[in-house]
Amino acid sequence: MSAHDVARLLPDVPVLRDLCRSMAVLEAILSPGWESRYHCFDAGWGPGEEMASMRNGSGDEYSIVFSAAGAYIRGFDHEAAMSPYDNDGPWPGVLDSVPEVFRHCVAEPAFCDEDGMPVLTACLWRGTGDDCWRLGEIDYPDGASDPDGASYLFARLTDPSPEAFRRFAEDYYEIPVDLDAVRHVCALRPLTQAVVTTLNVDLTIKDLADDLAAARYPSVTG
Repeated sequence: MSAHDVARLLPDVPVLRDLCRSMAVLEAILSPGWESRYHCFDAGWGPGEEMASMRNGSGDEYSIVFSAAGAYIRGFDHEAAMSPYDNDGPWPGVLDSVPEVFRHCVAEPAFCDEDGMPVLTACLWRGTGDDCWRLGEIDYPDGASDPDGASYLFARLTDPSPEAFRRFAEDYYEIPVDLDAVRHVCALRPLTQAVVTTLNVDLTIKDLADDLAAARYPSVTG
């Protein structure tokens, strides 16, 4: 499986944005300490841009930039066969077809190393006029089941169900996670203290103010 397969499984841009917002809020509840979270969302990433991100603490990550132009996705799996550090730069074809409207994302310093090299193994984009996710013409290396790491990196995005998130959260945080509470947040319903308490008994809605604002989560209730 590669980014070509992932492109067929990803939801459209508005649904993907909502999924990223809900996962960021769920993790803000489960993990008040930002440094230990997988998923985050920043509605103030840049002028007219929002960013969803994932980092696993072991060097693997993705970033999704949402804007009026659509969405740009870059993912980096440090063990992937297509790592730029093993191939003198990004794998041929991965970035060659990125349209001009997203080229600034390719050169974004936060997505490059100290030498200005884009740090990625997979790249996808979808403009407002596109009817599907797009990526470059890539000749993938032989013998690798997940050559660009896309199957692993984007697993939560290609299976957006609350059940999938609960499985992830219970495995990662090693705690029981209430499915109905997860469904509530995934549906972006107004957050209540009861839902927060169900997921984290030590947390209040007030504690979440900054994270809810960053995710542009709907108005909350007490």
